[in-house]
Amino acid sequence: MKKLIALLMVLAMVFALVACTAKPADKPAEQPAEAGMKVALVTDVGNIDDKSFNQGAWEGVVAFCEAKGMKQGEGYNYYRPSEDSTEARVETIKGAIAGGANAIVCPGYLFEEAIFLVQKDYPDVMFLLLDGEPHSADYATYETAENTHNILYQEEQAGFFAGYAAVKDGYKKLGFLGGMAVPAVVRYGYGFVQGANMAAEEMGIADQVSIKYWYCGGFAPTDDIKIKMAGWFTDGTEVVFACGGGIYLSAVAAANEANGKVIGVDVDQSAEADCIITSAMKGLTNSVVLALEDLDANGGKWSADYAGKTAVLGAADNCVGLPTAAASWRLGTFTVDEYNKLFEDVKGGKIEISKDTENAPTVTITVDYNA
Repeated sequence: MKKLIALLMVLAMVFALVACTAKPADKPAEQPAEAGMKVALVTDVGNIDDKSFNQGAWEGVVAFCEAKGMKQGEGYNYYRPSEDSTEARVETIKGAIAGGANAIVCPGYLFEEAIFLVQKDYPDVMFLLLDGEPHSADYATYETAENTHNILYQEEQAGFFAGYAAVKDGYKKLGFLGGMAVPAVVRYGYGFVQGANMAAEEMGIADQVSIKYWYCGGFAPTDDIKIKMAGWFTDGTEVVFACGGGIYLSAVAAANEANGKVIGVDVDQSAEADCIITSAMKGLTNSVVLALEDLDANGGKWSADYAGKTAVLGAADNCVGLPTAAASWRLGTFTVDEYNKLFEDVKGGKIEISKDTENAPTVTITVDYNA
């Protein structure tokens, strides 16, 4: 009898435990992204802490994956090529796929040929290419496969905001330091010229505003760039828009010695130096999250709006602009409210900015393209 009573008590406890376990939760816990979805970012030149393109894209990967309950090393990770070459990028992409990744984020135009070479060999892997479109080595063939989505940006708008803000803030002698003269950098530069020109004309000081303009031919800081910038500052340049990866470090070094100012690029670089007064940003983090959300919502595949297509994001998508946080806003005369109005005018199409990269904009301020 005692054994029977004991058995009944055990069974009662088991049923009670099952009942508690089976009780529906008031709110389901955050579920991981689409089962089996694993995300990898392959870095461009530099690393994920470059305060520029790689970092902005990586932060988008992290934001998406952590929101979906994924852990680094399991659901997402990053890979760094051994050298700056298409071959190394291709091998690194293949290594990420071998490691289980089926969604590959590639930040930068240097991945254009690499994606062209691998996209059809891995039809079940989804590729996200930022700032470029896949093409052959000789640029003779451009082709975006259905498993690839490209994102380009309206850099001319971001550059415009920076140039306009600088002149409105009282700077009259400006400089544009570009990396390589690739379309994205050229759009930044020509947008900067257009923004400075509009502000100068509105203020009636177009005859007093000038810009020194130079492409250094690379994206890494060098002593030669610092020497060039030091010469600009000595010659009276007040602020330099440093546009291209790590070259901002050379501009900052020269500015700190000359009490000059710098405008950052791609991401908010204000935390890197007190002399950085603002940054012409792309919404890298936001655009990566939006793209990965599309994959997640469509079973790990691009939807019809993304598959094999290129999106060009700008102010209308809240994917370009200047940082407006108090810690980042170091403009004294030009206010956040004035900037917000300008942004809305560009966003709504009231102000149109040329994206032509073949011809320099026609302006009334002085621009020295041989500085």
